[in-house]
Amino acid sequence: MKPIDLIVALLIAIFWGLNFVVAKIGLAQMPPVLLVTLRFALVAVLLVPLVRVPRDRLKEIALLSVTLGLVHFSLMFNGLAHVDAAVAAITIQIQVPFAALLSGILYRDPPGWRRLLGMALAIAGVGILAGGPETGSALWAIGLIVAAALVWAVANLQMKRLSGVDGFALNGWMALMAAPQLLLVSLVTEQDHWQAIAAADWRVWGTVAYQAVVVVILCYGAWYRLLRDSSVNQVMPFTLLVPLFGVLSGVLLLGEPLSWSLLVGGLATIAGVALILFRRPRLVEPKTRAP
Repeated sequence: MKPIDLIVALLIAIFWGLNFVVAKIGLAQMPPVLLVTLRFALVAVLLVPLVRVPRDRLKEIALLSVTLGLVHFSLMFNGLAHVDAAVAAITIQIQVPFAALLSGILYRDPPGWRRLLGMALAIAGVGILAGGPETGSALWAIGLIVAAALVWAVANLQMKRLSGVDGFALNGWMALMAAPQLLLVSLVTEQDHWQAIAAADWRVWGTVAYQAVVVVILCYGAWYRLLRDSSVNQVMPFTLLVPLFGVLSGVLLLGEPLSWSLLVGGLATIAGVALILFRRPRLVEPKTRAP
């Protein structure tokens, strides 16, 4: 990889890792599903006018908007609202062994001992985190994030079938379809929407802008270019830095505790994910995944 590509990949990992803290800041004032609704609405407003309509793939994108846009992000943000950013940044990595497992089952692809070991390590790491949740974390909320990771693994299979669709078009139209669904769920399950919007300060709107513009549009745009210009084996290992920066930003910016359970569980989870990525990196090439 060129030096500039290495710098870009590192910046992407930093911005994605920092997103856990940014989301926590927004969740302090805004209900989780409503915050996700605003995020997807802004992505749709910014991207849809600039991309072509993938008419022959709209049905598949609609299904993805339910799986990834509605179910995954509703679970993820409800869990993140009650879990330390550092814990969430590590726990969500369980999506990688879930994706490898589902792909192995559906495509009759024997996992091999490396991937099996990686799955075991990652699951054990999350188990350590769940067995000793930190201040500000709840066991049930960790369960929501694990469920979100499983849903993402299912969505990953859907995204593989949409690999021919332009990434910006996929993100834009998925967001356009997901936003109304999320709004409906928010209206049914959450309260005081107008009060929350009226009381929101620059931190909430900064959170929405950061997630839509930085995380989705800029970072994924740069990520697509890296995947196009470099081999997957060169690019995917940088995703292992995302939980590292998520933990560091949670500890340094939010004052979250750095305990032995977080360190040991985090190292085990990242080591397990690394084994899976280095063995079969093609299983995890996210197009729309973002925390």
